[in-house]
Amino acid sequence: MLLAHFFELPRYIKRLIMLISDIVFIALAVSMTQMLVTHQWMPHRFTFDNWLILDVLLISIPTFAVLGLYHAIVRFMGEKALLAVLQGTVIAALAYGSCALLQQEPISLVHIIVFWTLLFIFVGGSRFAVRHTIHASHNRHRQSIIIYGAGNTGTQLLKALQGGKNYQTLAFLDDRTALQGSVIDGIKVYSPETLSLLIERQTVQQIFLAMPSISRARKQHIINSLEKYAIHVKTIPNLADIMTGKASIQEVRDIEIEDLLGRDAIEANQTLLDSCIAGKIVLVTGAGGSIGSELCRQILKQAPKKLLLLDSNEYGLYAIEKELIAHQVEIASTTKILSFLASVQDRNSLDRIFSTFRIDTVYHAAAYKHVPMVECNIIEGIKNNIFGTLYTAEAAKKYQVSTFLLISTDKAVRPTNIMGTTKRMAELILQAQISTPAKTIFSMVRFGNVLGSSGSVVPLFREQINMGGPVTVTHPEVIRYFMTVQEAAQLVIQASAMAQGGDVFILDMGEPVKIHDLAKKMIRLMGCEVKNSANPDGDIEIQYTGLRPGEKLFEELLIGDNPIGTSHPRIMRAEETHLSWEELQALLQELEQACQLNDCKRIQQLLLNGQTGYTPIGEISDHIWQVSAQKIAASHSNVVSVLKMSQTNPTLNQR
Repeated sequence: MLLAHFFELPRYIKRLIMLISDIVFIALAVSMTQMLVTHQWMPHRFTFDNWLILDVLLISIPTFAVLGLYHAIVRFMGEKALLAVLQGTVIAALAYGSCALLQQEPISLVHIIVFWTLLFIFVGGSRFAVRHTIHASHNRHRQSIIIYGAGNTGTQLLKALQGGKNYQTLAFLDDRTALQGSVIDGIKVYSPETLSLLIERQTVQQIFLAMPSISRARKQHIINSLEKYAIHVKTIPNLADIMTGKASIQEVRDIEIEDLLGRDAIEANQTLLDSCIAGKIVLVTGAGGSIGSELCRQILKQAPKKLLLLDSNEYGLYAIEKELIAHQVEIASTTKILSFLASVQDRNSLDRIFSTFRIDTVYHAAAYKHVPMVECNIIEGIKNNIFGTLYTAEAAKKYQVSTFLLISTDKAVRPTNIMGTTKRMAELILQAQISTPAKTIFSMVRFGNVLGSSGSVVPLFREQINMGGPVTVTHPEVIRYFMTVQEAAQLVIQASAMAQGGDVFILDMGEPVKIHDLAKKMIRLMGCEVKNSANPDGDIEIQYTGLRPGEKLFEELLIGDNPIGTSHPRIMRAEETHLSWEELQALLQELEQACQLNDCKRIQQLLLNGQTGYTPIGEISDHIWQVSAQKIAASHSNVVSVLKMSQTNPTLNQR
């Protein structure tokens, strides 16, 4: 309590207390030196001691002030402060010896050494004792952590955390044997194998990963090894963000699903990135959405002449425009950015935009994508996803756009919901365009769930865990593919450069993820135990809510079984049958009439009969699910084999 009141005092009062303490310490050191060297106290020499103390004080106190001992903040004292104390006490000891000689008093080297030793203990020891007391007091309220990684980043993180009030570092972990056993700023480095022992000895609350430059695969291996301890694992921002100033090293964050996937991005083909963008006029529809906005970020880096942003969401459009303009300054971009608050359902707006600008490339990302929402709003889903695509494609064709690429979804393959069916119809619209002559090359890219997109399951799980649970999963067997939004956008741009007309590009999504397992992993990595029948004393329960309207257990990327490799190791072509424009036109006319009449039953029937592969979820039996799962496994195996072959032979099966 007394120490707490001391730190509430004004700075000048605390400095005055330190000054008075040093005066007392110097006087005490002079007197005790006499006692310790001569083994006796001589009262008749009191006058001599008085003058000697005064002389030493007149030299030592100003020296201490010049060295900054009264300006240093005690709680943050480190090696520099220790060096200042050492220098100050050495000068004081020399002053002690010199003053004694000038007063013609007998003095030896032993006197000087004893005086310096006592003064160093008094002055330095008092300060570091207070520092230790402060830290001990603060540590009672700090979380105990271990830093995984004892390199430069880990050392910088330690220093950053030492200056704060939130964390107490207990140890370093590092798998480099050369570092194990060493001590960094008073913290010992241990082997990762000793973690269980450290947890038993001390209360470890969190582990910070301080290795921003390692591969995702390596990070995943480390995270998997830590999962069994049910300790909250956090990581620091990536090295690029730290170096560019976008993030600081002490900004620790929870493990992201990107860290759990163990998938490293591969270097992009710059020729493919530039092909449809550099020096050209590019339009992105749905520019304010998660995919559209990331496409805009990636496109801006490739220096288009103009970047046109189109979205019906005012705030989303405003936010991405503001971000891109700020980024332009950073990269000294000369690209002209123009925003259009419009809907792809509005033919007049599209005609005005396409007729005003000689657009070279269109990335069509505008879509309603949330399965349950579209399932309950069928007509709006039809208008936006089907007719919005049709109107945009017609405008592109009319004004001779060179490249038009549709952002599709794995839910378009054998769809069980309206959203997936509308996206399959959008694909069919573009595929049918090759049957009529046109300058525009139409193609589409099909991929699965994007991390960080609106409605993503990961932030939902994190929020539920922070609130104490339960974590809600639709079904214990539900499986999804995941890809980072940055990688997806980059691959989309590269795929557009390889299009020849009617192409269906498939992105390599990596290994499928079981959502139940993902939930368990996140619970344990956030320092909690899963509560279930086997562990009734656990912290967080997983509850199953049932599949949502139109939701599948499994998602697929291929309709057929014959993917073809491309020059890019993570992009394939799918060879699929499609409708002629005449067949499709008749279906579109009937759909349009049904929408005008608000006849949802008629719409659903048309989609069922429209060769889209649409099968409502209620008509799928457990047996079909099992067969579907087997087909998906076989399809995934086929995709993997094609990708491996295309990596070893990039020219394989290319047109």
